[in-house]
Amino acid sequence: MDSDDTSGDAGAESPALTVLRLLAQEAPPWHFEDLLRETRQSKLTERQLDGLRQATRLALDVRASMDRQRKREAALAALVDAAQEMADSGADILKAVTRRARLLLDFDMTYASLQQPDGSSYVQHTDGETTALSVGLSMDKGMGMGQLAQHRHAPFWSSDYLADDRFPHAPDIDEVVRSEGLRGILAVPMTHGKNTLGALYGATRAVRHFTPDEVSLMRALANLSASAIAAARRQDLADDRATEAEREASRAESLRTRLSSVCEAQTRLMDMVLDGCDLGDVLHTAAEALDGTLCVRDAQGRVPAATGRLPDLSEATTVRALVEAHAGDEPVAVTGSVWATRLGAGMAEPAVLLLETPRELGSTERQLLRAVGQAVALVLQRQSMAAAAGPVRDEYLDDLLSAASQSSRRLSERARRLRIDPAGEHVVLVLRPEGGKPGEASIWAASYAHRHGGIRTVRGECLVLFLPGANASAAARSAAAELSAVLGHPVTGGAAGPTRDLCSVNEVFEEARRCLDTLTALGCAGRTAAAKDLGFLGLLLSDKNDVDGFVSSAVGPVLDYDARRSTDLVGTLEAYFTSGGSPTRAAQLLHVHTNTVMRRLDRIGELLGPSWQDPANALEIQLALRLQRVKGSVHR
Repeated sequence: MDSDDTSGDAGAESPALTVLRLLAQEAPPWHFEDLLRETRQSKLTERQLDGLRQATRLALDVRASMDRQRKREAALAALVDAAQEMADSGADILKAVTRRARLLLDFDMTYASLQQPDGSSYVQHTDGETTALSVGLSMDKGMGMGQLAQHRHAPFWSSDYLADDRFPHAPDIDEVVRSEGLRGILAVPMTHGKNTLGALYGATRAVRHFTPDEVSLMRALANLSASAIAAARRQDLADDRATEAEREASRAESLRTRLSSVCEAQTRLMDMVLDGCDLGDVLHTAAEALDGTLCVRDAQGRVPAATGRLPDLSEATTVRALVEAHAGDEPVAVTGSVWATRLGAGMAEPAVLLLETPRELGSTERQLLRAVGQAVALVLQRQSMAAAAGPVRDEYLDDLLSAASQSSRRLSERARRLRIDPAGEHVVLVLRPEGGKPGEASIWAASYAHRHGGIRTVRGECLVLFLPGANASAAARSAAAELSAVLGHPVTGGAAGPTRDLCSVNEVFEEARRCLDTLTALGCAGRTAAAKDLGFLGLLLSDKNDVDGFVSSAVGPVLDYDARRSTDLVGTLEAYFTSGGSPTRAAQLLHVHTNTVMRRLDRIGELLGPSWQDPANALEIQLALRLQRVKGSVHR
C-alpha cells in the first residue's frame, strides 16, 4: 500500500481499510460520516483526507447500488407472488391486487375502477378505506386522474390531489378524497392488449412524490390484474353463451338428461357386441344395469338365453307380449312385474326380450330396456359390427373427456377392444380451424386419427384428437399443418401430455384447451403450443407446474455451459439485469472490466440466441434465474 494511505501507529487500522470494513458490514451511511468527522481531527495529510473522502463516496455509491439491487429483486419477487395470488383468487382479483399494491408500495389506501361501455368508470373495490363513500363511486368520462391515465394509456400522479389543477376535478370524487384525507394519489391504467379495462389507484394521506420505480411496479401490478380480469371475463362470456344455448335447446337438453343414465350401459353393451361377446354375457351385463332378470323368448315359447328363472307365463300371455312389443318401439308391461320389448326386425322368427323387476320402470329404464333389446338382436344376427366401430371409438373418447368418474379397469378393457394401448403414452390435441367447412375438418380428423392409431371427437368448433405419442408440441404442429393445407385456412391448436393414465385424459384435455385459449388471448391465431412452449404462462397454465422444465427452456444452455466450463455466466446475467441492462454498472458489481462483461454477454447471446434481450424473453430469463436461485437456496 502507498505510504499516503497509512498514518498513525503501525498496528492501527488505516482509514481506507475501515471504509472497506464498513462497506462489508453494510453499515448505515452515518457511520461513514462519523469516520470522516473523526479523521479530520487526526494527523492525516490533506492528500490522505481527500483520498479518504473519495473512498467514502465510492463506498456509499456501492451501498446505494446494493440497496437498489435488493429493491429490484424484492419487486420482481413481489410481482411473481402477485401473479400467483391473482391466479388463485378466482373472482376476487381486484381484492387481491389492491391489497398487494397497498402493502408493497406503503399506500394508505388503494382502489380499482372498471371502465363502462359509455367511457365512464366506477370504483369496484378498495383497500384501506375509512368511509363507505368510495365503493360504487361513478367517475364521468374525462373527469379525474384515473380517466386521464386511461385516455393517455400512461400513469398519472399528483403529489397533492386537491391542490392540483392539471386535470378536471369532479365534485363527487373530490368529496371522497377530502373525506378520506387523501393527498398524494397515483393512477395507472389497467391495460390488456389494446384494451383498457380500468385504473388502479394508490393514495397516501400525506403529500408524496412518486419515484419511477414505484410507478413502474404499480403499472406492472395493474397489467397483471388486467390480464386476470380479461381471462375471467372471457370465462364469464363463455358461461353466458352456454347458459343461453341451454335455454334455446331446452327440449334437446331434456331429452339428453332423459337418456344420460343409459349411455354408459348402452356403450358397454355395444362394446361387448362389437367385441364378439356371447349372448349370455350381454344379458348378464344388462340385467345388472336394470337390476332384474332377463330372458329371450320366441313365438314357440323357447328360451335361447336367460339370466334366471321368470314366472311361468301362459301361452296366451306370451303371444300377447310378442304382439304388443312388436306393435311399437317402446317396451310394454306384460304383468305387474314383467316387461317386454321387441328384438328388432330381421330375426328369423319373432322374439321378445322379457324383464322381471319388482319396481316400476321409468322412462329412462324403459329406454335402456329397448337398447338392450337392440343389442341382443345384434348379437343374434351378428350384423352392423363394422359400421358401428367408428362411432363407438368416438363415443369412447367422449367418455374419456367427460367429468364423470369411471373405472380405470373398465376404461382399460374398452381401450384394448378398440386396439388402444391403455398403458402407452398419449397426447391430446385441441384444434380450431380458422375457416373452411366443419364437415371437411371432421372427415379429415377421422382419417388422421385412423392413420395415427388414435381416436377423435368434436367439441363445439374444435376437433379433439387422442393420439399415441410423447411430444405434444410436435404432434400439434404436424396435425395443424396438415389440416391447414387441407382447408386452405390457418389452424390454431393447443396440446398437452403425454399421459399414461386414461382416467386423467379429461385433465390433459382441459390443459390443452387452456393453451388454445391463451393463444387466442395473445392474438396468436394460426399457431400451436403446449404449456412448455408458453414460457412462464405455461408454468401457470400447467397442472404439473414443471419449474425445472421452465428454467431449462429459459436458461438451460447457460447453466450447462457454466457446469462444463466452471464459469459464472449466470452471475453475469444476474448482475446485468440488476444493473438495468448496463454492462458498465454490471462490471462494477462484478468487480471486473467492462470489456470482460461484454465478452460474457456475447457468449450468452451465442447460447441463448440473438433475441434473448427482447422484453418478453428477458422477463422469462429473469424469472428463471429467480426460480433457480430460490430452488438452490431451498436445497442447500
